Amino acid sequence: MTVGILVMDRTNLLSLAAAVDPMRAANRRAGRDLFQWQFAPPTPATANLTAGIPISGTAVASLPVPDLLLVVSSFAIEAQTTPALCATLRRLARGGAIIAGVDGGSQIMARAGLLDGLRATTHWEDLESFAAQFPRITVVRDRFILSGRTLTTGGASPCLDMMLHLISSLHGRELAARVASAFIYDPIYAGHEPQRLAQSSALTKRAPIVAKAIQIMEEQLESPLPIGDLALRLGISRRRLEQQFQETLGTTPHAFGLTLRLAEARRLATDTNRAVQDIALATGFSSHAAFARAFQREFSLSVRDIRRARGPLT
Repeated sequence: MTVGILVMDRTNLLSLAAAVDPMRAANRRAGRDLFQWQFAPPTPATANLTAGIPISGTAVASLPVPDLLLVVSSFAIEAQTTPALCATLRRLARGGAIIAGVDGGSQIMARAGLLDGLRATTHWEDLESFAAQFPRITVVRDRFILSGRTLTTGGASPCLDMMLHLISSLHGRELAARVASAFIYDPIYAGHEPQRLAQSSALTKRAPIVAKAIQIMEEQLESPLPIGDLALRLGISRRRLEQQFQETLGTTPHAFGLTLRLAEARRLATDTNRAVQDIALATGFSSHAAFARAFQREFSLSVRDIRRARGPLT
């Protein structure tokens, strides 16, 4: 399989590694080249990863049509998605390439019109805004999803699941298992498993009520449930829910939920230019003043401080 890897500027190293290294490991364990890939930045200029590592290669517009094109992106996505890049992606898709979006790569595919009428996912942090911005796409919370001749996935760990699924589909489950074992990666999640903010399989086994509570909190950052209502939904008393959180995580459900919301607020402050009031509403604060106080207390910074240090998004 020939694979082109479109690497955008400000991409996470781990997301890129999750896309590339399973192919390398599959080749090594098979003893032959099952995958051949080349990097393809959006322009002839070098793409720089967030870790400071430069990635160079043939500009994607000059890339021969591959069997698979992996679109890997993390930050400043909208600013980098030019009409020329969208036209190139559409051309490669018409030429027969399967297009796969990794991390924020699905947002680039969406802007190119490649996901209209299909099911797709993206990194969990962007799911709600992705769904609002692209109403013609059926947005799901799955770790990865195959729809038509497209694949989309969340961040690094779901990407690894997607690549193992691809290896299994093309070359058998035994090879995929050997590749997973090389990374000491267990379990291997199915595509339909949901992306989670803070939950893990270990937490689900150890404290299923706490894990379910966290899942509900994650899904309702914009309109958080009062703790009493959350306990009622889970079928236990508020006191019992608080005890389980204290025993499992050493905190209260209220404090944990607030931390989740403020973490998302900081991400929006750092990675977007959304107005502070919009960020407050998106993370469950009806009062701008209450949001500002909570944010300052948590991070010892204001949104303005973060953006001043960050500089303009490009």
